[in-house]
Amino acid sequence: MFITEAFAQTGAAAPSAYGTDSIMQMVLLFAPLMVVWYFFLIRPQRAQAKKRQDTLSSIRRGDQVVLGGGLLGKVTKVIDDNEVEVEIADGIKVRAMRSYIAEVRVKGEPVKAETPAKV
Repeated sequence: MFITEAFAQTGAAAPSAYGTDSIMQMVLLFAPLMVVWYFFLIRPQRAQAKKRQDTLSSIRRGDQVVLGGGLLGKVTKVIDDNEVEVEIADGIKVRAMRSYIAEVRVKGEPVKAETPAKV
């Protein structure tokens, strides 16, 4: 009395899971998603990385920097493209990799070129 009988239904065959219609629907769904992904995530990240690289490559003597471990110091010497010498206290100098500089706080004055003495 409480249980009803179930009858098998006859109907049309199920559509193919990978038909041309479903492929076009996936393309139309994912193409705009990828464009949005590019403009909101990839492009700003590339711009930020380029800005950081420009900042690190323009470090010169006299700049105040924050190292990766949180130490504050002043650049006393640019050794090469990868290393700088940073004075973290009076008379205490360390060599630091440019990639481990977290922030350039204060840009120093450009170093004046020495003019030869007139004879």
